[in-house]
Amino acid sequence: MPIEILYDRMKTAVTGEDDQGHIIYNRSLLALARHYRFVPRACRPYRAKTKGKVERPFSYIRKDFFLGRTFRNLEELNAELIEWLESVANVRVHGTTQRIIVKAFAAEQPELQSLPAERFDAVLKLERRVSHDGMVSMGGNYYSVPDRTRRVVEVEQLPDRIRILDLCQVIAEHAVPEGRRQCRIDPAHRTGGSGAKRRIPGQDAITIGRIGEHVAVRSLAIYQAIGSHLAQGERP
Repeated sequence: MPIEILYDRMKTAVTGEDDQGHIIYNRSLLALARHYRFVPRACRPYRAKTKGKVERPFSYIRKDFFLGRTFRNLEELNAELIEWLESVANVRVHGTTQRIIVKAFAAEQPELQSLPAERFDAVLKLERRVSHDGMVSMGGNYYSVPDRTRRVVEVEQLPDRIRILDLCQVIAEHAVPEGRRQCRIDPAHRTGGSGAKRRIPGQDAITIGRIGEHVAVRSLAIYQAIGSHLAQGERP
């Protein structure tokens, strides 16, 4: 990890300047910088040559690696990316420096900082409305919240899970399922209106399969009650 990283003045890095002309950096960028122990530095305004080349590597990765490939999950993507880096990208001669990339990195590595032992959990915070079925939509999937949750909550998106907060208190946490239009339900959230956290014996958070445009999710207790009525010839 470098000691200093140069950024363009996009809003994800720089939010403005104070009265004395000091740069105000994005709070999320500062959190990232604290974790990895680097100093962010913004380019001078209207000085394009100070930015360096950043766009071409992304175009190269997209065209040479991503196009024409499919991945079952993130683990498979990472495994294929590592193989591609070791066999294709890092052993080629760079078009600008005319150096073999892996050898150039080996020469520069002693000047870099070591990575932190713990990973950085990037958090995307969004406001979401709770549906009449007690569900919150996030990233194309649906997640349950406890009964009697307020209509508007805050959702924190992490790499592998989401946290749902009501008045700054965490009220639900779910693993992010693979794919989209999946429904994730914690049975403890369906208490018949009491709001108490009560788990169904032998049950944990469950995933309902793909759902249509309208979410119609009910608790396991309701499904069991409907099945009992039908078995007795009654209408639910």
